[in-house]
Amino acid sequence: MREHSGDNLQHPRRNLGNRYRSQAQKFVRLAKSDPERSESNFQWAEQNARQAILHDFTDEKNWRCLADIKVELEDNDGLGIVLEDIFTVLGRDVDQFERLKNLNYLEYGVELLEAAFARDPLTADAWWDALVARGGGDSQSDDVLLEIADFADRCRDLDFRDQRANIIYGRRIEQLRIQGFEDLFIELCRHLLAHRPSNHELWMQLGRLHERRGETNSAWSCYDHVQTLRPHISARDEFLSRLTTTMDGGESQPWSGPELKHRTAFLEQMESLTRRVRTVELSEQEEPIAEVAEEFVHPDMAKLDVLIESDNISEAFFLARRLVASGEVWAESYLEKCRSLM
Repeated sequence: MREHSGDNLQHPRRNLGNRYRSQAQKFVRLAKSDPERSESNFQWAEQNARQAILHDFTDEKNWRCLADIKVELEDNDGLGIVLEDIFTVLGRDVDQFERLKNLNYLEYGVELLEAAFARDPLTADAWWDALVARGGGDSQSDDVLLEIADFADRCRDLDFRDQRANIIYGRRIEQLRIQGFEDLFIELCRHLLAHRPSNHELWMQLGRLHERRGETNSAWSCYDHVQTLRPHISARDEFLSRLTTTMDGGESQPWSGPELKHRTAFLEQMESLTRRVRTVELSEQEEPIAEVAEEFVHPDMAKLDVLIESDNISEAFFLARRLVASGEVWAESYLEKCRSLM
């Protein structure tokens, strides 16, 4: 759904972002009008501009404000850091940004920022409009379908561990769902969740779609994740209640959850997706050695230790979830540890 101006006025974080940006612009004007206190006012301007982004990173005006201040301060390295940050938010391959390390950001940085926003607007509505425009203006044209396919290919390769990138792309694929691309939404949703399994809101959206499509086992798995991540949200229990309660005068159907093989297969698929974004390959890690030679170390326990030590929390989370679902009670402590680290 499109955002209305009234909704914008009621958005507390967006209001704070606007307020901090206005303050930053005020200090910039003061810095230019009072040379003696210029340095101090520019520092206050920069601080407020950073707060504006912190409160609303989806407003391009906040990023432009900070970039303009960096130009005024002639802070070439600082502007480079701003650009690297926005590329992280946009889910870009940060390794490609290394090629721009020697660029004169003061000369080309703002232009590069505008080019990024022209290609990838931060709000989902503007992003969809830009995609359709590139496809010729017809949302059902072959060119638009090619643009969507290109977007999907990028999603399969990008790094979405950054919470902001996960939110931005979550809203974009929600646009795809609204436009009728439900199967693609489900596929890309799982990629985002593999990168950041703590995104309970996206799990909830995915569960609702599976439920509406009558895909009971998949819906239960999603709701189960929500309740595992946020125990105070009884999404799984409410789903079971909807399934087992008599509807339209019919008889209630007893059901307690999907079969173990479905649950473990789903979790194994999520594990395989997380391997694309490992920070360190397991082969590069030394094998854990027990202090006492005769002491047995469960291989899955050793793998969980290595994954957590190498900061591959997402994969460790799904492995622990699969082990708990299979009846390995000892893995519950690892699951709780992963949940606290995410």
